Amino acid sequence: MDWQELTDLTQGQPFVVERVRLTGSGVAVEGQFEPPQLAQLGVDDQVFVAAFVRSHGSIKEMERIFGVSYPTVKARLNRIAERLEFVETDPAPSGADVVDRLRRGEISAQEALAELERSR
Repeated sequence: MDWQELTDLTQGQPFVVERVRLTGSGVAVEGQFEPPQLAQLGVDDQVFVAAFVRSHGSIKEMERIFGVSYPTVKARLNRIAERLEFVETDPAPSGADVVDRLRRGEISAQEALAELERSR
């Protein structure tokens, strides 16, 4: 069974993989494994994400490939993004970083306090 068959079978419902077998060595591992986020998307959304990556994020190219308008591409990307958990790309600075910047005079005491409050 491949991912497409699995996502068709599950119809968007959450699922857990309980056995994994490494084809090269035949070693099997049992437990409860959550599939990767992208594998949890429906087949159509997986194809859409793959096309977006292959087009280097070009919405114009996506319009051409799928024959849809810019707002349609954006709406679909937004809908898919709502289903995915994202890694924090702009983490709050650590307390030590804030204190170092304060010592160097790069920020005021009030700015340092505000940054420390936001990082809580």
